[in-house]
Amino acid sequence: MDVFVDTNVLVYARDASEPEKQPVALAWIERLWREQRGRLSYQVLHEFYVTVTGKLDPGLPSDDARQEVRALLAWRPLSPDQATLSRAWEVQDRYGFSFWDASIVAAAQLSGCGLLLTEDLQDGQELDGLRVVDPFRHALDQILGPAPAGPALEGI
Repeated sequence: MDVFVDTNVLVYARDASEPEKQPVALAWIERLWREQRGRLSYQVLHEFYVTVTGKLDPGLPSDDARQEVRALLAWRPLSPDQATLSRAWEVQDRYGFSFWDASIVAAAQLSGCGLLLTEDLQDGQELDGLRVVDPFRHALDQILGPAPAGPALEGI
C-alpha cells in the first residue's frame, strides 16, 4: 500500500528544533524510501521548500533544499489538475476541511494511497478508503509491518 506524506512529516525530518519528532519523521521517510511506497504532490513539495528554506532556524540552504526536492520527485508527485481541484472541493464540502487540507486528501486519494501520513488531521480517520495516520502516535511496524532489508536513504 502506498503512503502519501504530508509536508509536516518532511519538514520535521529536517527540523533540528524538534529533537523528539525529527528522528521519528526521518525513520518513516527512510522506510518509505526503501520500500518505494512514498507518494506526495507538488503542493507538498512547494510547501516543503518554502518551509525549510525560510521558516526553519537554521534553515536549509536553497541548493540543499532543491536537491532534496529533486530526489523526492522519485515519489511521482501528483500534479494539480481539474480532477484534483474537483476532488478537493468534494472533500472540503463533505468533511469541512480547509481547502489546503482537502487538497492533500484529494491528492492522496487520486494517487491511489491507502494511508495519509500527517499530524494535521484526526489520527485514524477514514476518508473514503484513505486512513489518516499520525506518525508520532504509532510505531512504524505497527502500521507498515516488519521492515524488509533494503538500500539506505540517499539524496534526502
